[in-house]
Amino acid sequence: MTKVIAEIGCNHKGDLVLAKRMVGVAAACGAWGVKFQKRDPKVLLTEAEYNAPHPNPSQSYGDTYGAHREALELSYSAHMKLKAAANAQGMAYGCSVWDMPSAQGVIHTLKPDFVKIPSAMATNKKLVEYVASYSAGAKHISLGMCNSAERKRICMYVEGQTDRDSWVVYHCTSAYPIEPDDAHLFELEALQAYDFAIGYSGHHLGIALDVAAATLGAGYIERHFTLDRTWVGTDQAASLEPSGLSKLVRDLRAVDLAMSYRPEGVVLCEKPQIEKLKWNPKRK
Repeated sequence: MTKVIAEIGCNHKGDLVLAKRMVGVAAACGAWGVKFQKRDPKVLLTEAEYNAPHPNPSQSYGDTYGAHREALELSYSAHMKLKAAANAQGMAYGCSVWDMPSAQGVIHTLKPDFVKIPSAMATNKKLVEYVASYSAGAKHISLGMCNSAERKRICMYVEGQTDRDSWVVYHCTSAYPIEPDDAHLFELEALQAYDFAIGYSGHHLGIALDVAAATLGAGYIERHFTLDRTWVGTDQAASLEPSGLSKLVRDLRAVDLAMSYRPEGVVLCEKPQIEKLKWNPKRK
């Protein structure tokens, strides 16, 4: 069955109570898992970047980009509570890591069900190798922002891992939101040539492209999730609200059930129509 991950990311606005509520809503919508993010802004950003204004001030939670990022960070203690809440409701808990201190903290402190290497860090060899070496859970990685040579190099690296069965490689286009013609879903067919699980991390509007991605082999569908798309934050507009997430889970379950070959005999549900409508030479 296709696994749907509700990426809460930073859409919780830095509020643990809201984040826990979002976990519960995602579970009620039928999500397989939830994913958050962890980063150390002072490590990830240069001093100039930290002190610069947010490039989109109307979407900022602070006077500077650094303050904005700090406001959205939850402590490891808070993440432990979110992991417990997710697991208690039968969902996997995952976390994206954006820098080496965050990777170390997430892996060794939180011990998540899966660690995600985001598109922005997919070419950070040191970070990828650290996650590969030390994460006891599943390893997920997105290929957004990567050119064809970089995508191939990452795929060959993952395929060369002895635990490649624990990896998921996502096709992704990193813009928020994207237009349908920027989705390039046939890349999923290229990923099927490798020996690892594949997924689609979507930043589009609606849920049609996710259904198409599932038919092209994506076993994992990751979508940003929010309770209100009008909230402040650059990820909100490309996120699904609860009604959208519920419909996505519903539609993907239908697709999973439909993806099979017709049996040699008749389909059982056709029998009443066969008796009623099908031409039979014995009938008068």
